[in-house]
Amino acid sequence: MLSVVISLMADVIGDRGLWHENIVKIHKSFGWAKAIVYICNTILLNMKRAFFCFLCLFAVSLITDAQQAWYDIKNNPNLAGSNYVAYHGPHKRLAPAPKGYEPYYISHYGRHGSRYLINTSDYDKPFFVLSRADSLGKLTLAGREVLRKVGLIREEAKLRGGELTSLGVRQHHAIARRMILRFPTVFSGDACVDARSTTVIRCILSMESALQELVAHNPHLRVCHDASRHDMYYMNDQNNKYCDLRDTPQTQAMLRAFQSKHVNYNHLMRYLFNDSAYAGHIDAADMGTRLFNLAANVQSTELRHQISLWDIFTDEERYNTWRYNNVGWYIYSGPCKQVDGAGMYTQVNLLKNIIFTADSCLLLPHPGVTLRYGHEVNVLPLVCLLNLNGYGETVDDLEQLDMRGWNNYDIFPMACNVQFIFYKPQKGMPTAANALVKVLLNEDECTLPIPTDCAPYYHWQDVRAYFLNRISGK
Repeated sequence: MLSVVISLMADVIGDRGLWHENIVKIHKSFGWAKAIVYICNTILLNMKRAFFCFLCLFAVSLITDAQQAWYDIKNNPNLAGSNYVAYHGPHKRLAPAPKGYEPYYISHYGRHGSRYLINTSDYDKPFFVLSRADSLGKLTLAGREVLRKVGLIREEAKLRGGELTSLGVRQHHAIARRMILRFPTVFSGDACVDARSTTVIRCILSMESALQELVAHNPHLRVCHDASRHDMYYMNDQNNKYCDLRDTPQTQAMLRAFQSKHVNYNHLMRYLFNDSAYAGHIDAADMGTRLFNLAANVQSTELRHQISLWDIFTDEERYNTWRYNNVGWYIYSGPCKQVDGAGMYTQVNLLKNIIFTADSCLLLPHPGVTLRYGHEVNVLPLVCLLNLNGYGETVDDLEQLDMRGWNNYDIFPMACNVQFIFYKPQKGMPTAANALVKVLLNEDECTLPIPTDCAPYYHWQDVRAYFLNRISGK
């Protein structure tokens, strides 16, 4: 009995020798009654200590989670750019294939690579506001330096609104290269590559960049590529009912309230202008937003090696502007409960295309790969609809959004992508019953809320049933 008690207590206290010595002494001198009292008192004391330590660790974990986005953005201001964040590639090593299985089909949807800002006014308006102020002697020395940088940014982007940058081209070459090197059996021999793009030129060029890379690795690939309005109903469906259902007076009011509470550019106005009366006639919110977008997009251009605009914003301005944008994307593209997740249901047609195309490819001995190239307004809601990594779970309090880990910079940077990697038994034909699948978000394995005995792999028939249930009646 004594040895059992000592063993149990050693698990709590961690010192078997000391326990044995003390209990034996008390037992010999005073009997079992005193020994038991000693044991109980020591257990209570150490349970209190253990519980206190647990509470401290729990509190630290909550604080760490709550501050993760703050620290991420403070250490790397580019992450504050939301959908302007430049793609950096995978962060983790892939798990090996399940025993007896091999990859045989890939279904993909990806965003175009890094681009310039879309509208000429994105560059012109802040440039002309600053230029006029400079002509009137209303800029600080710092403001004049900002004008110089904005001029360089504007000149580089001249007549290139919305176009793919050279970095965007390289991003898609690299993604395609990793795809074929990671899953060579999918691309072996004369495998078929069926590639589709939206009709936007930056998406078409992104697709072509990837195809160039794949063909360079295997000239025998059978490539079919297209960019047609015929496919826009699933590639970039802007006409379904959910596009309107997510944009309501209630959601607009929610976003305005969040902006009013958290976003303030008064510091920026003092930083730029030496006359507060003059600055008072400038729309600070509009000016701040435009300069913020310029700062965010520099990382996608070759000017990233020469200049930055992030230093004109404080840590708080960067974080709070990002929070506001993060909430906006959640409301209009995520599982926002106020509109019953309408944003993510904009991608019902895309998910159906992914499912039914996979069904047909399961019947082929060597199906190859299906590639689709579109926009972040498709990828983000698709990720939420799939519920990858829990991004499809509702967050009731928008103030808690980033504390719950819903951080848009992890989901939809430039060139973001979702890849379904299908695996079949090495012996025998694949079927819906024996096919496995894993999903990559930005080339890293992610989780689905589906039971599996081979994570990060899932049985396709379970995944298919879960997805169809998600969109049932939509």
